[in-house]
Amino acid sequence: MLSVVSAKQGAGFLVGRLSLALLAAVLAAAFLARAAAQETASGRLESVAVNGSKKFRSEQIAPVTGLKKGDQVTRDDLQKGANALAACGLFSEVHYKFFSGVEGVEVQYEVTDAPSVPVLFDNFPWLSDEQMTRAIKASVPLFDGSAPERGTILDQLSTALTEQLQARGLTIDVGHELVTLPWNEQRVMRFRGEPGAPVIASVEFTDALAKSDRAIADRMEDLVGKPFSRSAVETFEFEQVRPVYLAHAFLQVDFRSPVTRIESNKVFVSAPIDPGPAFVWSGVTWNGNQAIASSELTKLVEVNLGAPADGMKIQGSWENVRSSYARLGYLDAALDPVPRLNQATKLASYDVKISEGPQYHMGNLVLTGLSIEGEKRVRSAWKIPAGAVFDDSVYEQFLDSGIKQAFVGLPFHYEKIGRFLEKNPADGKINVMIDFQ
Repeated sequence: MLSVVSAKQGAGFLVGRLSLALLAAVLAAAFLARAAAQETASGRLESVAVNGSKKFRSEQIAPVTGLKKGDQVTRDDLQKGANALAACGLFSEVHYKFFSGVEGVEVQYEVTDAPSVPVLFDNFPWLSDEQMTRAIKASVPLFDGSAPERGTILDQLSTALTEQLQARGLTIDVGHELVTLPWNEQRVMRFRGEPGAPVIASVEFTDALAKSDRAIADRMEDLVGKPFSRSAVETFEFEQVRPVYLAHAFLQVDFRSPVTRIESNKVFVSAPIDPGPAFVWSGVTWNGNQAIASSELTKLVEVNLGAPADGMKIQGSWENVRSSYARLGYLDAALDPVPRLNQATKLASYDVKISEGPQYHMGNLVLTGLSIEGEKRVRSAWKIPAGAVFDDSVYEQFLDSGIKQAFVGLPFHYEKIGRFLEKNPADGKINVMIDFQ
């Protein structure tokens, strides 16, 4: 009589009653049965665990798989769970393994968090950022204030916002797009509603300089009378208001998030500004420069020692340095200006690290789209001989006026010019390619 025992109990008990050959057959059959179970993963689901995320706990992620304890599952079901995790966008890698036993199927998913970006709620003046964040978290537990760059969770976030607006009697369809903000070059996931928000009735800046500046006032028509958009307000601050503050030496001006108020279906915007202190210029320290002496570089700075640290002139100074290097053939020269702003003394200085790169010399002038006479004239007008240091200012002047002068008297017309510089850092040669169309 064969006794039935669990897999955890003794093979020794079986040895006492069965021959070794029969024992081997029994064990082989058990192994094959277990292997088949592992292959199909068919059975009652005992547990789902998700490991590897540094942002979310296992119990937060597991519902995304669509698997529930007690369900009858197959390996296809487990794969669908992995696919759901990958599709949501929160994880860049998803792997899984499972175990089939007498108690059921246990599955473990291993995930790696995907990069995320901040979210920007663009044209929802009816709600604060805090209200929208709370509403989304109530519907999408895995929302932590940021968003992946792609994935099904983005549609869930849009749906949660749409439903929140509907609860306030607003019929607005919310969409999303990945954008780069012009004022800090940061990538964000922007959520926008269609149709758009009511128009802006007024924009009130909190600081006296912005209130009184004539140039800012003259450009207010860019915002007033247009549908409210937080992106539009912040772009206006960056392009129109910030230069005014920099020119007045407010190098740490801080633009806070705009605050909205709706009356009579119009949006009134309050734009908080913290100007910070006005700084005085105390000079530049240059590092990494060899082709141009530090004393010569300092002459290119447009701000005098002891004068207000005009931020626009400071930026112009860096362009002067880049242009000077380009005239000497250093087209890859890069500047890394690091500000040193002393809050106590109100002094502003900069440490500027320069990576000069290779010095380029003229290689070949390649012309296409010209007649024989036209090419002859253009080559005669070209001012940088082969092997000479490539002067970028000569090149730009040639494109701006030299070509036009070369064609004087010829019945030749071209609609546009394609240009390309082929740089070869290894040998320091640069080929100029110009295509006449």
